[in-house]
Amino acid sequence: MTKSDASQGQSPSALISSRIAELGDWRGETLSRMRKLIREADPDVVEEVKWVKPTNPGTPTWSHDGIICTGETYKSVVKLTFAKGASLKDPGKLFNSSLEGNTRRAIDIHEGEKLDARAFKALIRAAVALNTSGRKARPRRAK
Repeated sequence: MTKSDASQGQSPSALISSRIAELGDWRGETLSRMRKLIREADPDVVEEVKWVKPTNPGTPTWSHDGIICTGETYKSVVKLTFAKGASLKDPGKLFNSSLEGNTRRAIDIHEGEKLDARAFKALIRAAVALNTSGRKARPRRAK
């Protein structure tokens, strides 16, 4: 995704699709799979690309009455960071990163790892429910 892509008025969804195609490896496949699960869990999700800079094509972001999660790609991991993750129950034990924080929680997915799709969709729905409830997020202590 280049700076010119954003300036040509592509939709955020198109920019995310371009980013996935650019990756062209397991990270793109993983991000694409997670994006599909997010859309299945919340058909009303809004896709955005945030924090675009000349040195960064931006971060894919999924929102519904507030940020649900972001999807970042690094050399060895796809990181899904839930904006209010510390306030969410995680019975599927998906959160495996950023566990010490008071607000966010993340899921790091390494090459070859598979995530429990059912548990992930439940986590997405819980994040949407928290965003739409109007109540303030309250952090849970990591166990």
